[in-house]
Amino acid sequence: MIKQNTIGILGGGQLARMSLHAASRMGIPVAVMEKEKDSPAGMLTPKEHVGWVDDRELLKKFAESVSVVTLENEFIDSGHLEFIESLGVEMIPSSYTISLIQDKYIQKRTLASNGIPVPGFIPVTDMTAYPALSKLFGKKFILKSRKMGYDGYGNALVRDERGYREALSKLLNRHSEIYAESFVDFEKELAVMVVRTKRETKVYPVVETVQENHICKLVLAPAQIPVRARKLAEQVAVEAVAAVEGYGIFGIEMFYLKDGSILVNEMAPRPHNSGHYTIESTITSQFENHIRAVLNLPLGNTEMNCRNAVMINILGRVEGTGEIKNYDQVLKKGNFHLHMYGKKLSRRGRKMGHITVKGNDMNELVNKAKKIERSIII
Repeated sequence: MIKQNTIGILGGGQLARMSLHAASRMGIPVAVMEKEKDSPAGMLTPKEHVGWVDDRELLKKFAESVSVVTLENEFIDSGHLEFIESLGVEMIPSSYTISLIQDKYIQKRTLASNGIPVPGFIPVTDMTAYPALSKLFGKKFILKSRKMGYDGYGNALVRDERGYREALSKLLNRHSEIYAESFVDFEKELAVMVVRTKRETKVYPVVETVQENHICKLVLAPAQIPVRARKLAEQVAVEAVAAVEGYGIFGIEMFYLKDGSILVNEMAPRPHNSGHYTIESTITSQFENHIRAVLNLPLGNTEMNCRNAVMINILGRVEGTGEIKNYDQVLKKGNFHLHMYGKKLSRRGRKMGHITVKGNDMNELVNKAKKIERSIII
């Protein structure tokens, strides 16, 4: 029996957890499916289903207990999502949209065929020779896994033929299909959140993202770029979502070039790390609008409620437990927003939480965020 207005989320990590917070505040029940018990989201709902999508009986039971299903990452094979839809349960985004996004080569091809500006790209096999690619892209280019690439996993910068052979071997061990992409000498990396229903589309402020070891470390909102570039980024982001027939919330990562042009790097059909600042710094957070969009409700205002905001990720530094060991010292610093994701174990580079600070001077906010993040002991 389908339960009216109960949202099902495939995945129980921090994105599901923060979406669940937003839904709970609105009085909307959420069910979560994750491989292990007491996931970051699962520990916050009595509707926790333990197992995974390859268990068809469990997936059927999960799908039939909710009114709509969404997901917290795009790595679930679209065939499993088609199965949910075959039961008469709506997927937001749809299995078709996910099929155009989860393979990054297909994603790039779809965007390019719809006139969206992207870097040059070409499929690669273990028989593709370095000279052919270097002739097309130059000596330096990027190799990427077509699937299961995130936080820098599945990417490799190639500088010469030896590096190409090493990168090819590494990536083919991760996933059987890869592609090559031109190296982009960008001025800044940008991101835009777009939320879309069949009735309306809203866009969040363009932000700048700063990477550390291929993982997003800082988000500066709004991005310090000319108005013309901001409007162009917003336009391209909306067109990218339309190109994949997307509904729900999407994070679009972009390169801002020295000549003022924009290239789309990647897009994600879900709440995005670059949008975490919206919880405190916009009128309606990305997570609340995610919930609204999934239920096809009117969307909330996406404008900022402050002049500037900075979000910094709290990344694991060592292997160990996931809790903060010096809460007393950290919380004394005041005037910041701390989010911890409830992950049991920490490892180097793992996203354990984030901090948001708001104010007027962007440089001061960056320095403050970095200082607080460095003080945390996990």
